[in-house]
Amino acid sequence: MSSRSAEVVRNTAETQVRVRIDLDGTGRQRLASGVPFLDHMLDQIARHGLVDLEVEATGDLHIDGHHTVEDIGITLGMAVARALSDKTGIRRYGHSYVPLDEALSRVVIDFSGRPGLVWQVPFTRSMIGSFDVDLAHEFFQGFVNHALVTLHVDNLRGDNAHHQCETVFKAFARALRMALEPDPRMAGRLPSTKEAL
Repeated sequence: MSSRSAEVVRNTAETQVRVRIDLDGTGRQRLASGVPFLDHMLDQIARHGLVDLEVEATGDLHIDGHHTVEDIGITLGMAVARALSDKTGIRRYGHSYVPLDEALSRVVIDFSGRPGLVWQVPFTRSMIGSFDVDLAHEFFQGFVNHALVTLHVDNLRGDNAHHQCETVFKAFARALRMALEPDPRMAGRLPSTKEAL
C-alpha cells in the first residue's frame, strides 16, 4: 500500500484544530488539545492503534470543553478518511475487548462508508476530574460522522468512570488497528460485494 497519512486543519469561530495521522505508524504522538484528559485518551489511540498522531487545538475552553472535544473528533475522522483513501485491500472490520481492572469494554467498527454510532456506556459518574463524560460520546459521534464508519461501543461493566472511559478508547484503538490493517488476501480489491465503500 502507498503511504497512508494525512493532515487536516479545521478552523471555525469556536475552535482551531490540526490533526496529522499516519495509519502505519508506531504509536508516536504529540498532543496539545487543551483538554488534559482528552490528551490521555488520544495517547491510547496512538499507542494501542499503532498510528502516529499529532493533535493541536485551541478553542473556547472558557465556556467548556464541548466544542474542542467534538471538533477534534470531527477532524480526526476527516484525517483518517483522507489517509485511508479508497479502502482497497483493508480488512474493513475490527473488534476488540479491553479490560482495565474492574472495567471491560467492547468496540466493533466497520469502515462501511455509512456513519452510525451505537453508544452504550453507562458512566458511573458525570465527571472525570474536570472532564465531562458526555464529551466522550461527542468525540466519537464527530469521528463517526466524518470517517464514515459504523461504530458500536459497549462498556460491559465498570465501577470507576476513568477505567470505563479508558477501556473504551483502548478498545477503539485496537479495533481501528484491526480494521485498517492490509489484508493480503484482499490485495487490490475492496472488501465489499457492492465493489464500493
